Amino acid sequence: MAMADIGAIKNDLAPADPAANVTWAQLTEQQKAVLAPLASEWDSLRPWQREKMLDIAKEYPKMDAQKQQRIQHQLVKWSRMTPYERENARKRYQQFQSLSPEKKEALRKQWQQHKQKSAISEGYDPEFDGAEH
Repeated sequence: MAMADIGAIKNDLAPADPAANVTWAQLTEQQKAVLAPLASEWDSLRPWQREKMLDIAKEYPKMDAQKQQRIQHQLVKWSRMTPYERENARKRYQQFQSLSPEKKEALRKQWQQHKQKSAISEGYDPEFDGAEH
């Protein structure tokens, strides 16, 4: 393999944003506030994961309150997952994204029906618990 090829591979693996290599201590107070659920593991995240989270933190102030709440809920949920669970979640997300719009909509409807049935059997109304819809 030529040296140019190795350089190209290395560049492909490097994050697009050098800021993705920042440690938790180097984050701004605003970034720390948004990404707080990931504080304990931030320094062990891969650069591409940090880059994704930094993008979320950058867009966070522009989001409405409901979306901010959803993001916080998702970050907490993500922080509690094992690496295996995270990998499975990524795979499911990629599979979902590859579906046709019709199939995506059908799955969303099935999921809503499932949530409604679960809520009824557990005795609460998901419309009033702040859960994501």
